[in-house]
Amino acid sequence: MSDEAVGGIDLPTDGDGRRSSTTFGREVVAAALRGVDATGAQAAERETNWRSGYLDHVRRLTEAGATRAADAHTIAADGLAAVHERMVVVDPDGDLPLRTLQAADSAPDLADAVVTGTGAPEQELAVPYRGELLTGDRLRHQLEDWSARGVIEPTVTEAIERVLEHPDWLRLPGWTVVVLGAGAELAPLGALLRWGANVAAVDLPRRGVWDQLLATAAESAGTLHLPVAATAEQDGLPDLAAHAGLDLVAHVPAVADWVDGLEGRPVLGTYAYADGAQHVKVTVAADAVSQRVRATRSDAALAYLATPTDAFVVPAEAVEASVAAYEARSGTAKVLGRPLRTLSGGRLLKRNYAPDVDPGICDALVPQQGPNYALAKRLQRWRATTARAEGTLVSLNVAPSTRTRSVLKNRVLAAAYAGAHRFGIEVFEPATTNVLMAALLVHDLHTAGGPEREHPWQQEADAAVHGGLWRAAYAPRSALGLATVLGVGASRG
Repeated sequence: MSDEAVGGIDLPTDGDGRRSSTTFGREVVAAALRGVDATGAQAAERETNWRSGYLDHVRRLTEAGATRAADAHTIAADGLAAVHERMVVVDPDGDLPLRTLQAADSAPDLADAVVTGTGAPEQELAVPYRGELLTGDRLRHQLEDWSARGVIEPTVTEAIERVLEHPDWLRLPGWTVVVLGAGAELAPLGALLRWGANVAAVDLPRRGVWDQLLATAAESAGTLHLPVAATAEQDGLPDLAAHAGLDLVAHVPAVADWVDGLEGRPVLGTYAYADGAQHVKVTVAADAVSQRVRATRSDAALAYLATPTDAFVVPAEAVEASVAAYEARSGTAKVLGRPLRTLSGGRLLKRNYAPDVDPGICDALVPQQGPNYALAKRLQRWRATTARAEGTLVSLNVAPSTRTRSVLKNRVLAAAYAGAHRFGIEVFEPATTNVLMAALLVHDLHTAGGPEREHPWQQEADAAVHGGLWRAAYAPRSALGLATVLGVGASRG
């Protein structure tokens, strides 16, 4: 599809005329903190090495909102406001405010191309796991095992049990799930189509991606909608993959208006990923689309996957399990742990939590993923918080660490994932994560977003598939280096 948009979403220019993600990230975090933690805001503003120093400030975003729900809402609202006030739309006559996209004309005009699958819908939830396809009681037993080992929160089992009891939910009748970033490994498109759902796909115009998506749709029991240029649609589209796709960052109004015209209650799911600052841009673009759609469709819902490698407030039960795991360490672990902590200045093999804290904070931020990734994922959590408070149905679930291509291309993370099991962490395969998280989305859409909780952190902790990070004996970052060393050989194999 040709790019007829004048320009796309971008970072603002700083005092030197550069579009600096460092300056932007520092300003947004400081603005988010300022209303509830002035000291924390000043510390963020004065951080001179944001690329490595961001970890403490992003953690502080979680700490500052941990006690009072009102503070968590203030941080989320102020953080989003800072993003939308600063991000711009590039124009030949000068940058325009991001808010102009909410009323801008669409370009190009889009038509709705439809692929109707010819397959039979799957009649029950089946989760692929270690070479098997788990259904019914076998899936229940696996959920019990994960829960017993602290890989998932117990509420995951409760949610999946509801889906097992209602297999008719899988088709999502009446809904249209809009998958922004349809080609992402953890996007739910494939699972939803196999279940017979109505899905709308948005991704970049990459032939390989669309060949795969269209083939998946044709073999499925579902219906796939995709935007194509209206002029191309009039020509009959003999080669649909050649005309599919557009850049979300450059076409916010067009995508939003196309979604607005789809039948069914829309669910806007943000699954797009990109490296570096581009991840922030595409996340902001997805947010701008959702805002424009919600302005005209009061029934629109939102869906996100939260990364487990972030800082979360966790329930007392998770703290208790972690403390018990720390006390139950083997004799060898205790003997080796003391000198390692001493030699590292206390950085290695630290307790995950102090005993008896309620709630606790699990700081699983990973420096290798960088400040742009952390900010992009935090924007999604902020929007989930504010939208839910406004009455919008929101599905946000913590997904487990997963061996996706984007992770494995980083050698340090690949090695750490290979050695993570030594510390009680289970890293999932994409196929397992994909179906499990799609099932949790189905649950949320049929239960008004899941149980209502008093505090935003409780909403985030509900049905979290964190892979064991919250209940492990050691603080995740304090074990990362050793997991990397232990996993080097396995990751190369």
